[in-house]
Amino acid sequence: MAELVTSNDVYELKVLDVINGFQVRPGFYEKNGATALSNSCVNFTVQSAGATSCELLLFKRECKDPYAVLPFPEHYRIGHVFSMMVFGLNIEEFEYAYRFDGPYDPSKGLLFDKTHVLLDPYAKAVTGQSVWGKKAADYGGCYHARVVRNNFDWGTARQPLIPMSDLIIYEMHVRGFTKDPSSGVTFPGTFEGIREKIPYLKELGVNAVELMPIFEFDETMGYRNVDGEDVIDYWGYNTVSFFAPNTSYTANTEYNREGTELKGLIRELNANGIEVFLDVVFNHTAEGNEKGPFISFKGIDNNIYYLLTPEGFYYNFSGCGNTLNCNHPIVQNLILECLRYWVTDYRVDGFRFDLATILGRCEDGSPMSNPPLLKQLAYDPILGNTKLIAEAWDAGGLYQVGSFPSWDHWAEWNGKYRDCMRSFLKGDYWEAPEALNRIIGSPDLYGDHKMGHNASVNFLTCHDGFTLYDMYAYNDKHNAKNGWDNTDGVNDNRSWNCGVEGDTDCPEIIALRKKLIKNACAVLMCSRGIPMFLAGDEFGNTQYGNNNAYCQDNAISWINWDRLESNRDIFEFFKYMIAFRKAHANIREDLEKSAIGYPFISIHNGSPWYSETNAQTKMLGILYAGFDRSKMQDEPVYVVINPYWEDASVKLPELGDRYDWIVAVNTGLPDGEQAFFEPDKAPIIESHFVVKDRSVVIFVGRRKQ
Repeated sequence: MAELVTSNDVYELKVLDVINGFQVRPGFYEKNGATALSNSCVNFTVQSAGATSCELLLFKRECKDPYAVLPFPEHYRIGHVFSMMVFGLNIEEFEYAYRFDGPYDPSKGLLFDKTHVLLDPYAKAVTGQSVWGKKAADYGGCYHARVVRNNFDWGTARQPLIPMSDLIIYEMHVRGFTKDPSSGVTFPGTFEGIREKIPYLKELGVNAVELMPIFEFDETMGYRNVDGEDVIDYWGYNTVSFFAPNTSYTANTEYNREGTELKGLIRELNANGIEVFLDVVFNHTAEGNEKGPFISFKGIDNNIYYLLTPEGFYYNFSGCGNTLNCNHPIVQNLILECLRYWVTDYRVDGFRFDLATILGRCEDGSPMSNPPLLKQLAYDPILGNTKLIAEAWDAGGLYQVGSFPSWDHWAEWNGKYRDCMRSFLKGDYWEAPEALNRIIGSPDLYGDHKMGHNASVNFLTCHDGFTLYDMYAYNDKHNAKNGWDNTDGVNDNRSWNCGVEGDTDCPEIIALRKKLIKNACAVLMCSRGIPMFLAGDEFGNTQYGNNNAYCQDNAISWINWDRLESNRDIFEFFKYMIAFRKAHANIREDLEKSAIGYPFISIHNGSPWYSETNAQTKMLGILYAGFDRSKMQDEPVYVVINPYWEDASVKLPELGDRYDWIVAVNTGLPDGEQAFFEPDKAPIIESHFVVKDRSVVIFVGRRKQ
């Protein structure tokens, strides 16, 4: 059945059968998906444990009805795998899908229906959604796949391989980053638009971009009309195909070369020292619950791919209708093969896993102590240099921040850092004991982790929740435009509007909001762990109080680049603090022992060596020390945080005769004055300093001239 014809030591595939006029032969059973073997031969492989038969459907481009139907002969099936090579195909002229037949018994999770046109789970490109917001009418609600040529020339490109401790992550939505006309790019809302902004990213200083979902999704699936305005599935957390890039994010149509623009973006970002992480959603799919559409998994092996109740209904630990059965061996293999594909074919540097605790649930939905999928990903050799970051909770109530199974490879979004620091920095000084723990790397959570504080991704903002500006402009969420009577989105925002809800002309409130934004930036960049912030925070972008803008494809979600000029001081402060973090390795890591006698981290809450921290503590003082061999000197950094509404006096720790304390940052300076100093212009402080109310001051020990 696998006969080969040899000629001068060159192996040629031999046609063995003819099906409905097409020359065929059994295919490569271990090669999932559709693969072009030559200019005119394509290998199709798909698997189903429960199906009794399978048909390959071939379509002319953008046509609803197939021009050819090729049933897989029974002897083309080995085990649960159907595989067939089809000759005489021009990959640029056809699309494909499958139909499966088999038992139908919903109580057992069996939903086979030979009338359903199903998408290949391993499709490298999906048709019908190449124009954002417009679904091709000719497809009849079904998705087709294309064969993709894998001939992108990476040349001698190398990935940056930035150490975890040196990362500064910038989370962005591909469309929202440049869609607003104020972005000034030639191709707004696309991968190419991001490429045009690479000089900006370099100026800012971030070295990793985390792209919100770019796997193929159908934004029109979530279409509704709310008070005369369209809302859609803008964020893209409902995956249609795990192996295919979202074709509506490209500046140009890429028939059979899907992914070329994204690969070019990744190559150029890497060449500029910026890693690329993908936000991936393996916890559920776009097929939804019992009322949802049949796209692929439901019609192929519904009882394998999804977690089902004993009655055959869908468990909903994702909050989106279904839950992927991640620890079934078939699903494990799909996820592993998917991640390997994005790492090898796209050179992706890391992944952030949405609702990652679901990846650790058993087939009955219960949490596993030793989840095989998570372990497999941690030890996979191809993923050996790939960053793996877990959102360590899910919609089913499982919360594993600090306890996510890691095998010393997985890092976590530190939700406890976010919650505590939001409270502390807005003035809840009684949070000081926990805030201290969070700033110094959450040793209570990651003290036993081999990665230590580098397992903690510290953040105050992300796509989910208020922007940094809104955190100090709104007490309450304003989500009415989402269409759910303001019931969606979290209520625990830990925000403060500084006295007025939303926009204001009051100069005092505007100044206070800017100061609090700078405080947040300063503390984030001076915390042990990996800092991450939301795109646009660096110049006060707003979502007008919407803390769940998942459906807003408009000015609510699009970054307004005009604010870069109106809030230039915030941008310059972010840029300075990012550079400051990079310049002071003792903030990020334990270095060699300090020559001036201080431990790597010590606490001086208002006076030297006063480390008691309790609910009455109104000021934190954290000293980072250590000998930096790259500079051949000590350069201690003393961070003082006063979230209280009154000034406080601080006595600085002594540095001996060889060093002076200089002020690097002071957010308490009057509005209009720059909040940071270059080293040659920084004021020298003898021993005492008054830290203004609600402000942060950072001192640096400089060797005396």
